[in-house]
Order: sequence, then C-alpha cells, then structure tokens
Amino acid sequence: MTLGPLMVDLEGTSIGETEKDLLRQPEVGGVILFTRNFESVEQITDLVEQIHNLKSPKILVAVDHEGGRVQRFHEGFSKIPAAAIYAKTAKNDLQTSRQLAEDAGWLMAVELRACGIDFSFAPVLDLAHGLSGVIGDRAFHSKPATVATLAYAFMHGMNKAGMQAVGKHFPGHGGVVEDSHVAMPVDHRELEELLRTDIVPFENMIENKLAAIMPAHVIYDKVDDKPAGYSSFWIENILRQRLGFQGVVFSDDLSMEAAGVVGGFGERADAALTAGCDMALVCNHLDGAIEAAEYIRGYSNPTSQLRLVRMHGERDISWAQLKQNEHWQQVSSQIVALNESPELELDV
Repeated sequence: MTLGPLMVDLEGTSIGETEKDLLRQPEVGGVILFTRNFESVEQITDLVEQIHNLKSPKILVAVDHEGGRVQRFHEGFSKIPAAAIYAKTAKNDLQTSRQLAEDAGWLMAVELRACGIDFSFAPVLDLAHGLSGVIGDRAFHSKPATVATLAYAFMHGMNKAGMQAVGKHFPGHGGVVEDSHVAMPVDHRELEELLRTDIVPFENMIENKLAAIMPAHVIYDKVDDKPAGYSSFWIENILRQRLGFQGVVFSDDLSMEAAGVVGGFGERADAALTAGCDMALVCNHLDGAIEAAEYIRGYSNPTSQLRLVRMHGERDISWAQLKQNEHWQQVSSQIVALNESPELELDV
C-alpha cells in the first residue's frame, strides 16, 4: 500500500466508524488535527497511535501548531509565541533572534513528536507587509532576508527534533488584505516584484533543503488567473523548475472560501493534484472528504509517493522522557516567557 494524496481531519477526540472507513481508503494518506481533537497529552498520543496503526505505511499525522494565534494544543504544551516576537524581543539583534527562533522550533517540534505527530505546518514564510490581518504577527519580519534567516533557524530546530518543516504560503500571502478563508484575495503585483520580495524566503529555504511547501489560496492576476494552489504555472514552472524545489507540495485547505472557484470537493482535489500538489487537504467537511476520495479514486503518482514518505517523523521520544529532559525544561521556560499577552486562537 502507498500513501494516498488526500489529507483529511476528524470530527472529535476519537475516530468514528465512518472516519475509520475513510482513512483506510487508499486515496487517504494524511490526517490533520485541530483543537477539537485534543483533550489531553495522553488522549492525543493514543489517538495518533490509533491513526498510525490503521495501515502501512503509516498515515501522516499533521497539525497547524506555529505558535501565537495558531497553536492547536494547550494543556500540557508549552505556549509558543508568535513568529514576530523573536526579532522584536531581541531588538533586531539577529544572532539572538536566530537562537530564539531555533529554540522555539525545536520546542514546538519535540513536544509534538513526543505525542507521535509527524509534522506541523510551519513556519510561515510570508512577509509582514502590514496589510494582511490573517498573517499579521505570524510573519517573522517585513524584510525578506530577516524572514529567511529566522525561518531557517526555526526549521533547523524542528529538524533537530526529528520533524520536517512546511513553508507557507507560497509565493506569499502578506501582500493582500483579504483572508482566503472567507474571500478570494487578489494580489496585483508583477512576477518580478514578487521574485525580489516575497519569494526570497522561499528561495532561501529551498536552497537549505526545506522539505515541503504550501501554496496560498491567492490569485496573482498579473501572473496567472488561478489561485497559486491550483496553478501549474506557480507550482511547476516557478516552484519546481525556476526555484528547483523537489519536496512535497501540500494544498491549503480546500474547504476554504477561496478554494471554491473550481467546483465541488472532488473537482478541487483533482485541480490541486493536476496543478502539481502532492497532497490535497480537505478539512472541516466529512462529506466533502468522502466526495474527494471517491472522485480521485485510482489516482497514482509515484514521484509524490517518494516525497511524502519523507514527511514521517523521526527520533521518537516519550512524553515522560521529555519532561525529565533538562534541556527541554530550560528551553520551555525561556520560550514561554517571551509571550506578551494571551490572544484568541486563529482558526486556520
């Protein structure tokens, strides 16, 4: 059996029978977890183990756990600050900012790995243009070189914990006001301007062996008339050929408002895969996930298979072992202290 090209989610803290049937289908190769799936460290660890045991190779288990407004699990987990905090706290001392980002990446990843989770959809590589509310402090900085440096440090920390990184949202979501969860953002900049600015962190991270990328549900109308996640020009011509990216391309959630431009869930999954995505995400819509799995039945891409298996987590560690680890205790204390104030979680 191989890893299918579809990533789906679960409705609660356990796997329902309908969900179990869906996960066993060959078209499904991944599960993304949300806050509603979490009760405790013990429960989420058991849930992940159940998912992994459903078939071989193990289904990939992922989560959006960047820190700041986007952290799915709380009780028992260290509170990871928003990406903007590292440069701000260090007052633009790049060496200190880089070390903080690396420690935070390691802390985030090692806690998830202690629960068996394969990877987190992080870090954000978007620039802080001051336009996008949905990005905001999720961006490391406004300068491309600084974002590239801090994102690399964060990724390096993740890698040390046995987790691959996913850079998002290619080629950059920071230049639009609209939130693609509820609208169809359109960025009017030319390709050359994007290559000079927003794409720089992606290019740098690709050169440093970034494992995966998630395109934005944004139309760059001076470049192509399709959202980047549905665009073979962006994925194949720019990302694969021009930038030389050989890793995994995950679609963003196909249940988002901006993803609906191509039809139903089956058509959306097919459009994403046809454009060059290796795995398509259908979240918060069980019927839509079932529809997508049926629509792409029989789909096979051996190259995608080789890419996807590399996303499995490594360096297993138990939660009990982690809690006894002096390095974890020191890093957790330092990183948690960076949080300025509690914020509402952003449901993305």
